[in-house]
Amino acid sequence: VSMQRFFDIVFSGIALVLLSPLLLPLMFILRVTGEGEIFFPQSRVGRGGKHFKLYKFATMLKDSPNMGTGTVTVKNDPRVLPMGGFLRKTKINELPQLINIFNGDMSVIGPRPQTQRCFDAFPLSSQNEIIKVRPGLSGIGSIIFRDEEDMMHANNDPDKFYDEIVMPYKGSLEDWYVSHQNIVSYFSLIGLTIWVVLGFSSGLVWKLFKDLPSPPEELDKWM
Repeated sequence: VSMQRFFDIVFSGIALVLLSPLLLPLMFILRVTGEGEIFFPQSRVGRGGKHFKLYKFATMLKDSPNMGTGTVTVKNDPRVLPMGGFLRKTKINELPQLINIFNGDMSVIGPRPQTQRCFDAFPLSSQNEIIKVRPGLSGIGSIIFRDEEDMMHANNDPDKFYDEIVMPYKGSLEDWYVSHQNIVSYFSLIGLTIWVVLGFSSGLVWKLFKDLPSPPEELDKWM
């Protein structure tokens, strides 16, 4: 067992126990509101290119992948359920992935696991690198693209913007992570994740990691 996997098991196990007073009431609220669904399991591309079921709290209509912009979510998306906006903004909807981490499908830190459609939007070279490691609850791409839904909303053609601008750059960030994966980057990215979740600027990432790929001009104002 690698050091990263050891800490994944320890952190996810402790977190599931400590967060149970939050998670259990939230599960009840989700059950009696919206469509009555608690979890939204979705097939994602994992390590080795194998698919696994990623768990999130249900924040959108069940048929949302077949509605509107499909698996791409934009700001003020009409498919989001009453509790969904709060859960998505605070990232609480991601907490069930602690189960995925404990089971070994994911790590605390790594490239965000994508649906097949979104994974295919990565350049092929990035796809080949990303599947070398476990996908993560958070990671360099998640931190830098914290405001991704706002970016998408501000663009007239979100699908084209996503495929031609966002994903190639995000792919280069995940390539960077794979080549820099070690216990130092693991703990550094955990710290940065906590920093941005608390509402501070993600700009600190550029000071800690000075060799990150530079964003394209179209993304400059969001970085």
